[in-house]
Amino acid sequence: MTGSSSADRLAEVRERIAKAAALARRGAGEVRLIAVSKTYPAEAIVPLVEAGQQEFAENRVQEAQAKWPELKGRYPDIRLHLVGRLQSNKAEEAAELFDCIHSVDRPSLVAALGKATAKIGRRPDCFIQVNIGEEPQKGGCAIAELPDLVEQASGAGLPVIGLMCIPPAEVEAAPYFALLAKLARRHGLPCLSMGMSGDYETAVMLGATHVRVGTALFGERR
Repeated sequence: MTGSSSADRLAEVRERIAKAAALARRGAGEVRLIAVSKTYPAEAIVPLVEAGQQEFAENRVQEAQAKWPELKGRYPDIRLHLVGRLQSNKAEEAAELFDCIHSVDRPSLVAALGKATAKIGRRPDCFIQVNIGEEPQKGGCAIAELPDLVEQASGAGLPVIGLMCIPPAEVEAAPYFALLAKLARRHGLPCLSMGMSGDYETAVMLGATHVRVGTALFGERR
């Protein structure tokens, strides 16, 4: 897709999502495409907005604060997602800026978000991130700890809509996506945030409701 326009790249990703959904006997409308705009400036984001993309994601609160208040002022229909690890001391800032937080992964963060959302009266949708490949360097709660964390989040008043994962790199992602879908069913959670530029079609075929795509929409990161 080198040299192609933002609109071309967006159309291609949407077409691939639709094809993968059709293979799984799902509607393309069941899958929300989230454009991961971390490290990209506003001038790289605007062409995608103008081409019809309305959901974007950032990794860090600080970077989002520098870019998005002005962009959301210009484009009020945009929904902003946080997909990176969230520090508990940034919980209130995150709840103020983001419409959805995908990286709820530990009791201390649940408590901080519960307090923050009650204080500001704004409750973003939340995904609980699961460390699906049991990798020590990654965020996400352990599979064994998931039932307790779901219960704690519910008790804290967080609107938990689903589970999120980032499978191990360089291996087939499908078994990890299938496991996340099984865990979500077990806990009665309807949404699955899984799949990135290299594997979003597989994720769609295995039930993803939210795919997080960066490189395929923006090109290689600087």
